Amino acid sequence: MVIEHQFKNNNMSLEEQVERVQQGDEELQNYLLKTYQPFIAKAVSEVCKRYISSTRDDEFSVGLFAFNEAMISYQRGKGSSFLSFARLVIKRKVIDFIRKEKNKPTTSSLDDYYDDEKMENPAEISVSKAMYEQETDEWYRREEIFELGKKLKEYKLSFEELTQISPKHSDARESAIRAARVLCENEKLKEYVIRKKKIPIKQLVKFVDVSKKTLERNRKYILAIFIILTEDYIYLKDYLKGVGR
Repeated sequence: MVIEHQFKNNNMSLEEQVERVQQGDEELQNYLLKTYQPFIAKAVSEVCKRYISSTRDDEFSVGLFAFNEAMISYQRGKGSSFLSFARLVIKRKVIDFIRKEKNKPTTSSLDDYYDDEKMENPAEISVSKAMYEQETDEWYRREEIFELGKKLKEYKLSFEELTQISPKHSDARESAIRAARVLCENEKLKEYVIRKKKIPIKQLVKFVDVSKKTLERNRKYILAIFIILTEDYIYLKDYLKGVGR
């Protein structure tokens, strides 16, 4: 109880506490795992679309392990808050768990999702599983877009603004994405963008084959791509694979 009281009243931010956990503070690690169980349960329930019990549901255990994994792998320098990062890790792990459970060759849980008539038709079961996976993927994309919207606000950007200023031509988009990749791969430039929430145009122009004027015109779009590339957005990053290389 003394230890719990000590952690509750310290002046460290959550990110600083996570750094202490990464340095080997097991007492603080156990304290955070206990304290953030309601947060974990809420994140898990958003995936499962139902109330999650910390004692009865396997999904909660998956979320708990995911939260612990998030504490170990979190990198403060990437710019996202720990809870935003942890929420994404938890949801991914739970979704993976659900998929694996659904794809087991023999499982009694199928009875909970398909009636006897459907159980006699393997084709319908296969279609239903495919629909479930598609719906899960769509939900996951929406979740990442929601998280991206919050991150854009930190950089004083919005989706509405991006639709207006996005480059019209594919070659212009590719050069902008290429510039965003340079920002991500150059540690000094990356740290500058994360700290200042803006692009160092004068420095960036030395590393790309476009003019300063072009960078200025597309700076908001470049900044948005930079955010996607540096954050933990698996689905959104898929759209950028091979582009700007």
